[in-house]
Amino acid sequence: MQTAVALLALLALSSATPVSPPQPNDLPKPIRGRQLDVSAAPCAQVSQGLYFANGTTKPSVTAVPAKAAFDCMNSVPFNASSGKALVDALKPYVQWQSTLNLLKNPPAEYAQKVQPAIDILGGLDKMKADIDAGLYKSEYDFGWKLYTLIQSAHDGHFTFIPDSIGSIFTYGRTTPLVSVSEDGTKLPSVFAFQDVLGAQFKNISYTPSPVVQINGEDVKKYLEDLSQYGSLQDRDALYNNMFYSLAQVSLGSNGAGTGMFAGGGRGRYVYPGPTTTLTFANGSSSTTENFARVLQSFRQIQTGEDVADHYFYYNAAASLENFDETISSQNVAAAAPLGYPSPVVAGPNNLINAFYIDAPGYEDVAVLQVPNFVGTNAAEVPFQRTTQAFIPKALADGKKKLIIDVQANGGGTILQGYDMFKQLFPSIDPYGANRFRAIESIDLIGQSFSAWSSKLPRVPTKNSTILDIQSSPFDYHADTTVDGGRWSSWAEKFGPVKGSIDNYTSTMRWNLSDVTVTYSSGGINVTGYGPLSNVTQPTFEGANIVLLTDGYCASTCTILSELLTKQAGVKTIALGGRSNKNKIQAIGGVKGVNNYGFQFIQQLAARAVRIAPADRKEEFNKSVLATDYKSELVFARSTNGGGANVRDGLRKNDTSGIPLQFVYEAADCRLYYTAEMTVDATAMWKAAADAAWGGKGKCVTPAAYGKRGSDEVTTSLKTKVASETVSKLALLKFNSFEKTLDLQTDCKLTGDGFMDP
Repeated sequence: MQTAVALLALLALSSATPVSPPQPNDLPKPIRGRQLDVSAAPCAQVSQGLYFANGTTKPSVTAVPAKAAFDCMNSVPFNASSGKALVDALKPYVQWQSTLNLLKNPPAEYAQKVQPAIDILGGLDKMKADIDAGLYKSEYDFGWKLYTLIQSAHDGHFTFIPDSIGSIFTYGRTTPLVSVSEDGTKLPSVFAFQDVLGAQFKNISYTPSPVVQINGEDVKKYLEDLSQYGSLQDRDALYNNMFYSLAQVSLGSNGAGTGMFAGGGRGRYVYPGPTTTLTFANGSSSTTENFARVLQSFRQIQTGEDVADHYFYYNAAASLENFDETISSQNVAAAAPLGYPSPVVAGPNNLINAFYIDAPGYEDVAVLQVPNFVGTNAAEVPFQRTTQAFIPKALADGKKKLIIDVQANGGGTILQGYDMFKQLFPSIDPYGANRFRAIESIDLIGQSFSAWSSKLPRVPTKNSTILDIQSSPFDYHADTTVDGGRWSSWAEKFGPVKGSIDNYTSTMRWNLSDVTVTYSSGGINVTGYGPLSNVTQPTFEGANIVLLTDGYCASTCTILSELLTKQAGVKTIALGGRSNKNKIQAIGGVKGVNNYGFQFIQQLAARAVRIAPADRKEEFNKSVLATDYKSELVFARSTNGGGANVRDGLRKNDTSGIPLQFVYEAADCRLYYTAEMTVDATAMWKAAADAAWGGKGKCVTPAAYGKRGSDEVTTSLKTKVASETVSKLALLKFNSFEKTLDLQTDCKLTGDGFMDP
């Protein structure tokens, strides 16, 4: 038997002769390593690959061999003084991370089942000591250490991507993978996605064989280790994120592409080595050259010093000027996402779509597919209207059961999560309690904002300055107490409240009736409040709703899941996970409920100094707000500006004080992916409906200790197309999937409750 890994055509491979399959037409066009002058300096090799000798650009070449890019970055000399200054400049922003001390001392169950302890501030101090000891030889050495230190928090809101990691190159592989079970019962194995495409849509002459090794290492260990560089916290969710996913692909460049393994999502920052060798169970193998996407001009670049001179800003000027970030996006109609049926109600940009399951036995089931909670102002109102239109239509059409599919949902606008919950359960008051760390900077900002706002009436206005301040949680008039009451002063709201290992602000909740809500929400009124206070439309029963996830549910998505499961009794179904029979979590992303970019924090500090009461101007001008947030180095030396999770989410009636980020919860049901599910969303929804209501589901049952038969493991995949003549529709689908293999992560979405892929 033979397997195939090809992108334009499925090629039979000989176990004795590994080959490099051709690239699809739309993938970045790397110049092959053998075409470069390997005697030249690494950065000169990159330039050679992109430009002719006369300096003109080589057509269609946007990538180079990964090794050439990696060697180039390692030739950029390390600037020790700038490195130390960057570490110092980062520390004030890191203090805003709400879980900072808990990361160092996590609950035992979290440390055992999820992620180990990590001391972020201690790690930064060690980096400074290592700089003094001369341990960093290149900017890449330093940048990788800094990147992985922050990333090791496994908090998708807490990010810092140094210039040497994400500003010059990103990396990729040509072969996406999937992890599937042959029948939904056997343990899943890893397959090349192109083999799955061939088995599903073409008359291939071989039986697809599982990948058993990657670069000579056991495939599962390799992928589990690599997955730890992802943005999620849960290990099964991280494992899922390695693979091709219909939901991620439906988001286009705003998602995790074709999976972390292929260089999508956070995988694009991880150097994959010069080549990737896949070894299959049948003894065959395939070796392909990895590539690097080139993000900057390399015209006349010859050395690492040239790269530093052009693209590394070691001595950024200090400034307290506002940074005004704008995202340009149009609310354009999008075609139905690949692998999905035609929606019965289509939302904006495939951020939300509603479907029915067109199959016997599922006539009463509806699906609300929500891979995002909006990251652009133009889509806010259309997003809300999609659910508003869908619920009454589904009920009128006789649908009694609802699957809410939040695969790939990294969040978006916080209040969209509240609104969706209220549309589904108009009679339930959403809890959503939260808190900040009680640090000096937050206290000072709150004092300044609250004093300024107290001079003005709290009435509707179009003045953006007033709205910025009055909608802020640092104005004590915003938000409510846990019981829904008003704060009497900033001092009451700030606290601090002493926790077991940290100090926090008083616990607060969103005031969904506030006059500034539409400003915070991107333009919507939340259902059940304000102009929508009388909305009481009938909806689905909680027992007839199921939340379907792949673990990649973060930020606003986790707000919705908490409200659905803990206040409305909705059950969860989690797909995929590592190849075992253990229970897995449904929610694997950051459960913090608000993210601030570091540049936004700098803006808050600057504004607080400017609007401070006249009799306290001198005090504020000498405060940490005027000194610690002045440097521009953090932004000049990063790809994304950096950000932190600033608010913990807290559970109703939980007196432990442990934020949701550190609470482990197994899903009510776990289902394995099958090959069909990787190309047909309806197959996933049928499996979920069967498990939730059909009495014939395949929820994974944890195996008895020590029992695992060889027949339980998927060893091959059956081909779906049996006829000699492949239908035109099957070939069309095959070609459509093939075109997605060039998909790259280049996210333009943003949000106050959003995790970048």
